[in-house]
Amino acid sequence: MKRKSYSVISTMFPKQCLHPELMTSITRMELSTAKDALDRVAKKQKLSFSKSHEVINQVSHEIEQALVKIQSDEDPMFPIDQKSILTELKHKLIATAPLKQLEGSQKELNLNLSKLPKLLEKSFPDISMAYRNVDFDFHIINQIIASHFYHQGLFDLGDCLINEAGEPEAAALRSHLLELHQILEAMRIENTEPALKWVSTNREKLMQNGSNLELKLHQQQFVEILKRGSRADALNYAKTHLASFASSHMQEFQKLTVCIIWIGRLEKCPHSELFAPICWEKLTEELNRDFCNFIGQSLQSPLSVAIAAGIEGLPTLLKLVNVMAAKKQEWQALKQLPVPVELGKEFQFHSIFVCPVSRDQGSEENLPMLLPCFHVLCKKSIINLSKGSSRSFKCPYCPAEASAVVCRQLYI
Repeated sequence: MKRKSYSVISTMFPKQCLHPELMTSITRMELSTAKDALDRVAKKQKLSFSKSHEVINQVSHEIEQALVKIQSDEDPMFPIDQKSILTELKHKLIATAPLKQLEGSQKELNLNLSKLPKLLEKSFPDISMAYRNVDFDFHIINQIIASHFYHQGLFDLGDCLINEAGEPEAAALRSHLLELHQILEAMRIENTEPALKWVSTNREKLMQNGSNLELKLHQQQFVEILKRGSRADALNYAKTHLASFASSHMQEFQKLTVCIIWIGRLEKCPHSELFAPICWEKLTEELNRDFCNFIGQSLQSPLSVAIAAGIEGLPTLLKLVNVMAAKKQEWQALKQLPVPVELGKEFQFHSIFVCPVSRDQGSEENLPMLLPCFHVLCKKSIINLSKGSSRSFKCPYCPAEASAVVCRQLYI
């Protein structure tokens, strides 16, 4: 990676680059406790400031009153006893006890401030402890970051990165995602024309993917015609664009044709859900999903998914690092983590096999094996059960017997 590409990432990575779901994942970190502590400190600081201001005003008032009395000594026949005035001022200040009042509020503020560093350290631990030294392919990293920018519609930023980093291969995805964002922009202003043009061009492959996006786009356009109150235009549009879907989507077609009767009073239509404003938003989301599926891309950029999954799994990794450090063990030397890192279903893209006997997760060195009785165990468990030979062993889950030689290797 060229040095310039670092400057792009570090100085030009705006907040809008992060997908809302990613931002939601970030907030899952235990930040509420830290926020509450900061709020308490801010509250105590306000109280301390208010109290200080009150005490200073009180002392200032007493001093000003004493000065007024001293400066009013204009009659030489009846001089004012300045000493008694100052003595009275002294007694009032002692009774007011300004230092004691200030110490009380400041003490509470200092107490909350003293707890803050440890709390922040706990809420924002040193995540470098969970870092594993991996040799990254910087070309792939550059392409992933550029792809992320393109996913978010930040094409100028993505172009800047690939130009400075010298990664022309990353531009291959640009044209597809640019077309997607142009279509999405049109959808946001309730214009289905670019989307319908794209669907029409790619109709055959979309049908193979099981998409009925074309019908839904025409349905939404038909609904807008109904809202305008033109029965003739609605009938004409239905004949031209919806009739071809009647045989394969009879139920949807019937709903739409029934709506024609209710023009002028659509709010009473039995299918009034078709006219809800949220329909545009749902259709746009489905279009986005089907387009990404069409070009072989995930809905979220790989960078967003990787960061969000890392944030969710980070607390478990940090806890593991601390436990192993206390036992003077090096976690990076492990081929497999001794504890599971639980992630949400949105991060589960591949099936994971865990041997029901050894509780070990399947791997390339310990592949799952299918027994003749169709139960599955890990290879190491089968070797242990057969004592490392060709002798038969009983399946742990049924009366059937098997040997290692008849077990079939499965791939993960």
